[in-house]
Amino acid sequence: MSSLETTVLVTGGAGFIGSNFLLHSVRRHPRCRFVNLDKLTYAGNLRGLEALSNGDPHVFVRGDVADATTLDDVFERYRPSIVVHFAAESHVDRSILGPADFVRTNIEGTFQLLEACRRHFPRGEGLFHHVSTDEVFGSLGETGAFHEGTPYDPSSPYSASKAASDHLVRAYHRTYGLPIKITNCSNNYGPRQFPEKLVPLMIMNALEGRELPIYGEGKNVRDWLYVDDHCDAIWAVIERGRVGETYVIGGRAERRNVEVVELVARLVAEETGVAPETILERRRFVADRPGHDHRYAIDPSKIERELGWRPRESFVSGMKKTVRWYLENEAWVDEVRTGEYRRWIEANYGRRGGEAA
Repeated sequence: MSSLETTVLVTGGAGFIGSNFLLHSVRRHPRCRFVNLDKLTYAGNLRGLEALSNGDPHVFVRGDVADATTLDDVFERYRPSIVVHFAAESHVDRSILGPADFVRTNIEGTFQLLEACRRHFPRGEGLFHHVSTDEVFGSLGETGAFHEGTPYDPSSPYSASKAASDHLVRAYHRTYGLPIKITNCSNNYGPRQFPEKLVPLMIMNALEGRELPIYGEGKNVRDWLYVDDHCDAIWAVIERGRVGETYVIGGRAERRNVEVVELVARLVAEETGVAPETILERRRFVADRPGHDHRYAIDPSKIERELGWRPRESFVSGMKKTVRWYLENEAWVDEVRTGEYRRWIEANYGRRGGEAA
């Protein structure tokens, strides 16, 4: 390990975006060692990281980002100089049913991580990269797009907890001089996303002959971003972005939810030989959730102009890759759904967790 120049601490690296970030980054950045700190809650899955071999500079530590003792142990042992903070509770429906976990992980966890950076980074050194969401900005009307100066107006306990964490990160930069960068991204999709989220849920239900539930009339609009494009954007900000700045990241791919479901149905039909109509006739419009934001859209002009980043995937090309991944990895989904993965975690790491290289 002596030849490695930088240690990158990735929180939430067993989650959807975090695991894709590690798979995307470890072999592209051979001068970095990556330390993956994850609590392994219901949405954390180490199986997705099995492609990383024992020879790759990647270490997994099971632990809670809101636990100061764990953080001190990690910082003292591995001496990270870059922190990429993905760890978060992120499902809006879950935040409505039980907001306490969101307050603890998203607010308390971010606070504890900032404090650890303040204790262990030499003043004015290191980097805290905070990964956030466009949901902190609330809901748009029929026109306009979020940008870096958009006022915060969160609608759910989830987005409110992420907004609070954004404010904490900025405050630590202004008050303590901690070098920080923030990215607020639009809706991600791609491989390894937990199957309660819209895209994987629709893919699996389409494959299994189940209903395709759509909130309200399906007119809510989101800007969609393929997860690997998001990972590219994060590295662009880490390497070339200005300290203290925020960059919003979007795919320039606005779609109504009903259009997303229709595309998924067509792509599943193409891959399986089933008539699209057979899948689409199972659409069901269900009661809308409370506080459901009408429209999100991102204007990524700043990151495009300053850092030269643009998404590589169109919405259709990224969705094709996503559908094919789920078709080829049904065992991964089955394992998550049945609890087999939880039993594997307990067998390999114990109920309290552990560490693996």
